Parts: sequence; structure tokens; C-alpha cells
Amino acid sequence: MSVSRFAGSEPRVGVWLIGARGSVATTVIAGCAAMTAGLHASTGMVTETPLFAGSGLPPLSSLVFGGHDTADCPLPKRAEALAAGGVLPHGLPSAITSELTAADREIAPGGPLPGDTREPADLIDTFAVDIRDFVRRHDLARAVVVNVASTEPTTTGSALSPSSLYAAAALRAGCPYVNFTPSTGLHHPSLAPLAAASGLPYAGRDGKTGQTLLRSVLGPMFTQRALTVRAWSGTNLLGGGDGAALADPAAAAAKNAGKERVLADTLGATPEGETHIDDVPALGDWKTAWDHITFDGFLGIRMTLQTTWQGCDSALAAPLILDLVRLTTRAHEAGLTGPLSDLGFYFKDPVGDGPSSLGEQYRALTGFAERLRDLQRTERPRDSQGEEAETR
Repeated sequence: MSVSRFAGSEPRVGVWLIGARGSVATTVIAGCAAMTAGLHASTGMVTETPLFAGSGLPPLSSLVFGGHDTADCPLPKRAEALAAGGVLPHGLPSAITSELTAADREIAPGGPLPGDTREPADLIDTFAVDIRDFVRRHDLARAVVVNVASTEPTTTGSALSPSSLYAAAALRAGCPYVNFTPSTGLHHPSLAPLAAASGLPYAGRDGKTGQTLLRSVLGPMFTQRALTVRAWSGTNLLGGGDGAALADPAAAAAKNAGKERVLADTLGATPEGETHIDDVPALGDWKTAWDHITFDGFLGIRMTLQTTWQGCDSALAAPLILDLVRLTTRAHEAGLTGPLSDLGFYFKDPVGDGPSSLGEQYRALTGFAERLRDLQRTERPRDSQGEEAETR
């Protein structure tokens, strides 16, 4: 596909969401529409700060949404439910009904559903065709596939989980891939050589939105002040789809692995204590996270720090996902390939090599922004296959 850039215009970019009718995806789509229309500010979006000025990121107005989902609740109705729960501003769904409806028309059936007899290869082919068709019909310069579906249980063996089927489909469709969940995705051993051979950039996994974000700041603080952490315990109370999914101990284990890894990496050892996740349906899309930290100070004096984090996961995640879409799109356009380790700032379990401290991750992101600015000054536009595009 050859993409031409005309003065005053930008090529359109596809955002293909796995779990496209869920709370997070709905908030992403609604938030992008609200900001594009000038109804709300871009609070929480790092790519809208001066750090990324001149980096050549695609404008929010250029994003076109679609995706896969096994649910059938239309996006406008889902947005109304989120507004009723305080996740979206009151009145926003009615103001952006046309944008929600347009995105909902682009959501294809996901899978596998119970009783689905299709082989994994057939499912991958079907999903890849859906993505390619989306790109073709909208004449998109490129598209990014983002997994925002509910967390899967940890799997073993050679079988591909649904998240890995979708990740393989993204590769087959020639699209960069972002895994915002703890699910396996591209981490399946059989997909590693395919990802390496694809020449595509990818990022993940497990978005860092709340409790772990705080841990990635506090862990380095204790280390830098030479304070010995003896125990670090945590509890998460949440409802909604994530709460229901994480009620499965295997799914909770996948989620907690990233939380605990951040502590081990930033403290240099794994402290005593565990993190628990409890499903409280009455909380809906809101969650509360508690941490109880016991540490030794001067002369071995035992001390304690307790933190409470209360927030809406969808509203915390949405600006990060829009950031990642723009950054991964720009990386693809610039011809970057492989794991985007400089985007570890956004993840609990980042791909590639990189630090776990938020401060160090932010410095890496700053370097990435500078790299994109340098590329913007020297490159020619690239099409969806990574080749230089025609310019008129």
C-alpha cells in the first residue's frame, strides 16, 4: 500500500482493540472522541505534553477504531452504563453517539466461543482477515492491535490461548501489537520467532495504572535511602469485568506476578508478604488498593508505611493506551522493529531489557521522544509495510 501525504492532511491510523466492547476500550474510544471534539482536556496523556512536541505522533483526530469482542452490547449502550457509574462524564455518551456507533460497526466477532470447533490456524486466519479488511475499507496508513481484554488464566503447554491467537493474527496482518494485559499474547514461545521475523514493533505487557505504579516509585525510594524493607503486603478490591475475571486464582496469579516482580527488581530482593485480589461486584469499575510496608530504619528501628489508592481503572488506563497507540504507530512509521523497551514506563512487565524504577523508565521514555524527534527531522514517510511512501 502506498500512502501519500498532502499539505495540511494526515494519514488515518487504525486502532484495533481486542475486547473492544469492554470498559477500558469504551473509555478509550469515548475519550478520544471527546478530546477530538474539544469537549475535554487530554489529562493523563504523556504524549500531549511538551516532551513529545515535534515527534511526529499521529493526531488523535486521525485515529479510527475497530476490534474484536465476544460480547454483543453496543458501544453507545456500554458508554451510557459507564456514565451512570461515574466512569464517563455525565452527558458525554449522547454528545459522541455518532463516533461510538461508527466504532461499534467495526467490531467483529471474537473467539473462540464455547463449542467453537475451528482450529487455531483457522481462527488466526479469520482474525487477520478482519484486521486487513478494516485497514483496506478505511484506506488506513497502518493499524495497531491492542489487547485490552480481560486477564486470562496462566497457561502451560503448547496450545495457544485466545490472547496469543489474536497476537498471531496481528503479526499476520502486518500490524504492530501492544499487550496492555497480563495475558500471554506474544509471550508464547511459539510466537517469539514469528515476532522476530515480522519486522514489526511491539510493546507490553500489563499496563501499570495504580498500585504497581506507586510501587515502582516507592521501591526505589527505600533502596536509595538504604532502608531495609522487611515485608510488603497488598490487597485489591475491584468489581466489573476485571473483578470477575480475576476471581479465578490462575488469572489473579498472572496479574500478581507483575506486581511482585516490580518489588523484586526495585528492592533487589523479594520481601515477605503477598498481594490479594478480591472481587467486589458492587464496586463496578472502581477499585481500592492497599499496601502495608514494614521496614527497618536507623539502629534497626521498625517502621511502617501504609498507602491507599482509590480510582477508576478504565479512566487510568485509557490515556496510557492512546499514548501507546500513538508511540507504536510512530515507531512503525519510522521503521523501528522488535520490542519497544523504552516504553517500559507504561507496563508492569515490559518487553525487552529495561529498568523497573519509574524514574529510570521516564528517562528512557524521554530518550525515546528525542529519538523520534531526530527521525522526524531526517526521514521520509513510510507506508504500512515500512517502505518509503510516495510524496506529492
